[in-house]
Amino acid sequence: MANKKNSQSSQAIPVRPVQQWLVPVKRFLEIEAASGVILLLCTVLALVLANSPLAKPFAEFWHTHVGVAFGDYGLEGEFGHLVINDALMTIFFFVVGLEVKREIVGGELRDPRKALLPIVGALGGVLTPATIYLLFQSGESGERGWAIPMATDIAFVVGILALFGSRVPFGLKIFLLTLAIVDDLVAVLVIAIVFTEKISIVYLALAMIGFALTYLCNRIGVRSIAIYLIIGIGVWISFHHAGVHPTIAGVVLGILTPAKAWIGKRTFVEVFQEYWEKLSGDDDDPEELPVNVEQLRFVAREALSPLHRLEMFLHPWVAFVIMPVFALANAGVPLEISALGDSVSIAIAAGLAVGKPLGIILFCSVAIGLGWSRLPQGVNWLTFVAGACLGGIGFTMALFLNSLAFPADEFAALESAGKVGTLMGSCVSAAIGCGLMIWATRTDRTETIS
Repeated sequence: MANKKNSQSSQAIPVRPVQQWLVPVKRFLEIEAASGVILLLCTVLALVLANSPLAKPFAEFWHTHVGVAFGDYGLEGEFGHLVINDALMTIFFFVVGLEVKREIVGGELRDPRKALLPIVGALGGVLTPATIYLLFQSGESGERGWAIPMATDIAFVVGILALFGSRVPFGLKIFLLTLAIVDDLVAVLVIAIVFTEKISIVYLALAMIGFALTYLCNRIGVRSIAIYLIIGIGVWISFHHAGVHPTIAGVVLGILTPAKAWIGKRTFVEVFQEYWEKLSGDDDDPEELPVNVEQLRFVAREALSPLHRLEMFLHPWVAFVIMPVFALANAGVPLEISALGDSVSIAIAAGLAVGKPLGIILFCSVAIGLGWSRLPQGVNWLTFVAGACLGGIGFTMALFLNSLAFPADEFAALESAGKVGTLMGSCVSAAIGCGLMIWATRTDRTETIS
């Protein structure tokens, strides 16, 4: 009897909104941790194949010509570029847009005081690497690659943090996740502004109409995935022909996704109580359910927001399929001793391994010193510095920006140097960050014992 009362009283305790929003965050971090391992394996495999007797057929596979046509209209290009870097990465950026919306609505970006530290850190982690890169490459042929060392790869970072288990404060993981999201936003702006040369106003207008239709459908309660998919494809094609990189469409559509459920918690509980009473009652025909199962399924589905449902569905596909395939297509580069000393490689590696942590630490130190913010809960300065160094792992987004800054058909040598520099900088950042994190967690343990 006492156990029953305790159970009822525990169920009566209200769940704080922050706990509800932390559930998808924790699941997100768990998926990213596992994804980091798969991403690493695919990167190693791409490097092995690119430096083996299979290097030529491996490279030719990604350059296979593909296309789709409908009458006089068609899309065509190389498999690695059109299908992976344009189409599949649009889904990746769509999930980025969902993450941004989630953080703005109920995450760290909702509270200005909490959001300030990762935002300031992200700005420092963007400006400093770009500045260091330009110090090496200003006036040189590789100058256009200044954006490459800007972004943090959260999958690799979370994967490394997972090795330390509960010794790493959850506050540090949230800080790095938010910082990486802001990084990605800045990268998206760079892609939209810097890597857009000529714009077709007609196609851009069609894309804007597509966004307006998406917003209108959201407002009037349209819940058909097929309709949004058709509009999304139309927007993607419009961006592709407008001269704007189509991945930008993914981000905007993600941000437009509703974060509020169609059916509220109170309605959900009332409907299910009514159905439960019908199911619990006497029924002469055991073969038929006394409820409308389709309606029951609709209520259950619409009690979750479209943002939540889409992120839960797409994130595993992005983490375990799209990002690993992207790594296979883009991380393979012949490793030559001369490439290690290339000025572009050194500039990118220095931007990631030195500029990234330096910018994060300096900018955050100023914000904390001025009293604008404070370190995340449970995080000391040594752990924070270790996390900042891990922030220099800039794999997926760095390789993506490298492919935009140095198109292979125009800058083949610079593209290869950019890949080598990204791998160098990321490896050095991982080594330094892991070393400092081991030191930090051992120090914490020693202090706890004493």
